[in-house]
Amino acid sequence: MTSGLVLAIDQGTTNTKALVFEATGRVVASASVPMTVSYPQPGWAEQSPLEIWSQVQRVIADVVGKVGSDIDALAISNQRETIVVWDAVSGAPIAPAILWQCRRTAERCATLRRAGHAALIEGKTGLGLDPLFPAAKIAWILDNTSGAREAANGGRLRAGTVDSWLLWNLTGGRVHATDHSNASRTQLFDIEALTWDDELGRIFDVPLGLLPDVRPSDSVFGETLAGATALAAGIPVHAMIGDSHAALYGHGIREAGTVKATYGTGSSLMTPTTSRVQSRHGLSSTIAWSTQSGGVAYALEGNISVSGQAAAFMAELLCISDVGKLAELAMTVPDANGVHFVPALVGLGAPYWRAEARGLISGLALGTKPAHLARASIEAIAYQVADVFTAMEADAGHSLLQLSADGGATRNDVLMQFQADLVGRAVVRSSLAEVSAAGAAMLAFAAMGKSTIASAATAEFKPRLDGTTRAGLLAGWHDAVGRALRSSGTQQDDTEQEGEKR
Repeated sequence: MTSGLVLAIDQGTTNTKALVFEATGRVVASASVPMTVSYPQPGWAEQSPLEIWSQVQRVIADVVGKVGSDIDALAISNQRETIVVWDAVSGAPIAPAILWQCRRTAERCATLRRAGHAALIEGKTGLGLDPLFPAAKIAWILDNTSGAREAANGGRLRAGTVDSWLLWNLTGGRVHATDHSNASRTQLFDIEALTWDDELGRIFDVPLGLLPDVRPSDSVFGETLAGATALAAGIPVHAMIGDSHAALYGHGIREAGTVKATYGTGSSLMTPTTSRVQSRHGLSSTIAWSTQSGGVAYALEGNISVSGQAAAFMAELLCISDVGKLAELAMTVPDANGVHFVPALVGLGAPYWRAEARGLISGLALGTKPAHLARASIEAIAYQVADVFTAMEADAGHSLLQLSADGGATRNDVLMQFQADLVGRAVVRSSLAEVSAAGAAMLAFAAMGKSTIASAATAEFKPRLDGTTRAGLLAGWHDAVGRALRSSGTQQDDTEQEGEKR
């Protein structure tokens, strides 16, 4: 090893990226390609596993063409909760990859809830019973793909999150593994025992033999096979971690008190905890990461299903060619003029967890203009983050000092200022939009004994609103959310809601 370079693959829902890092954090080469998402039925969302792999090959070839093949290691950060099932002999996927956003297993989850399994599932996994998570999706694929159950029982199939699918292909099918952070999001993994759980497998009807080996996030997971990509053979895959977890690591957040928010297709807020914390306010307890030397680190997380995608959705409705132009239109008005957009386009995630909820626009009047709708779609991102931030403070039992922000939408100064106003804390924007890739690279560098530098801040946005004005804005938003829940028939009585919030 001579160059001191790590190639980080950041495989996301909307884009696949490859970035080559020095240990100083400097990006020496990068490439990005868009991803295609299919919505074959209402509430369904899926991608082609073969396209995921081919786009990874493409971005690797691009950066290798820029820096050469003198790469010390690979690191992977990946969209979480998206599941792939493939044939172990041919290596071919047997079905589309079911995305984290997909709600096709809502009825299966409802059946498990009625059977009384929700408390046990959350007790072992830290995750509320919801279609977001992969366990029910694996069972759906096995039940709805011809011959799949028989092949699974015969040991022919493999199942895993996107990191496992990429590792399988990078190593030519020699390694089927994942890390603790991704395993903790499957709803089949006991996050305290740190094992795949037989009882959860029976409840979800998923044979555990399909699943990958689980290792620390900074392990040497395998080595590249000649011809699989533009890389030479024998380069170690030295880190794998879920993208939200990688962003937390990339921000340099290691202790409780600070929250990171990633503004992507959806959003994830995460804060470290000294031990596992059982949420009572609609959040998840999860494994942040694990290292060979330090063991497992836990965190609280809130998942928002549609955040940045809300603006893209509104841009399409308004026949605007791209989100950047939507943002420009939104900035021509000082506020949304009483309009609220609740982007429950695939249900509502944390802290509400209502899979059946649907989107709603309220507050329309004769004075409403397209700019107000554009503004409402951007403000909806901040309102949802504020809801999770508030829930996180309640679970943590103490004030959170600031919000560290990353992701493409953070380039919008107005959004960042509005976010600071809503949470009443400083919002610190990262200097690097791709903090997830940086976090994965940092893990790999650390495992190789190289010191690294966390992502620096480029701007700090301090709250400007007084408490009364902030409370009024949030009250209007919560009224709109309540309307969305009621119109979807998902409003529950107070007792049941309290039980749902755990």
